[in-house]
Amino acid sequence: MSNMVLAQAAEAAVDINPGLAAIGYGLGAIGPGIGVGLIFSAVINGTARQPESSGKLLGLAWQTFAIVEVLALIGIVMYFLAGA
Repeated sequence: MSNMVLAQAAEAAVDINPGLAAIGYGLGAIGPGIGVGLIFSAVINGTARQPESSGKLLGLAWQTFAIVEVLALIGIVMYFLAGA
């Protein structure tokens, strides 16, 4: 009995309107966009305060930028899985 309920729940989860999926991805992309802005604004502020640490700050910024962008890529993959 529980397998039947799980199968019905999985089938119902696939029926997402593509328009809703696009809105969801658009809202999900706001977070990484803000995150990238905060990352590089912190690098600019840190470099302005201590110019000798700019290399270390920039290396760390690119690493965190990659992590934040992975979140956006996961969002677009989920959009294609749900909407298409």
